[in-house]
Amino acid sequence: MALDKKMAHALNEQINAEMFSAYLYLSMGSWFEEKGLLGIAHWFRCQYLEENMHGMKMYNFVFERGARVTLKAIEAPKTEWTSYLDVFQEVAEHEAHVTSLINNLVRVARELNDYASESFLMWFVDEQVEEEATAGELVSRLKLIGDNPNALLMLDNELKSRGVSPNVLPIHLGEPVA
Repeated sequence: MALDKKMAHALNEQINAEMFSAYLYLSMGSWFEEKGLLGIAHWFRCQYLEENMHGMKMYNFVFERGARVTLKAIEAPKTEWTSYLDVFQEVAEHEAHVTSLINNLVRVARELNDYASESFLMWFVDEQVEEEATAGELVSRLKLIGDNPNALLMLDNELKSRGVSPNVLPIHLGEPVA
């Protein structure tokens, strides 16, 4: 069954939101890289890749359901923050916002009795639980770190080992969409 126009529009809006998230995290990573915290910058590059792949999962889903993807301009992200903690507090706020957007998509799918979209979106619901938990944990840890440069360097060293989960890969990575 073809994707309802209302659902297609909502998913297209979310594709844009995911791409904005990617840009935001790339900007945050750049800020940390300028500060010499390459491990934290790496963590943000991984976040950038993950958000980009979230957008591509939705992109592929819209096409699979016979609808058109309509890309919009991506808003320029913020580029300056006052502290390391400030950055991660913004991450936590941003992820809470994304959760509300995903929840709205589920609401639209339910209103339309679009069970395929609802099923597809449950992956994102679960992903947002993880994203919010991770952001909250990092905010808590940075509050504990305070002004301790040694503890900050330990966190930086820890975050450089992060990878990108294969679970976030787009459906048709490297394959043409039929």
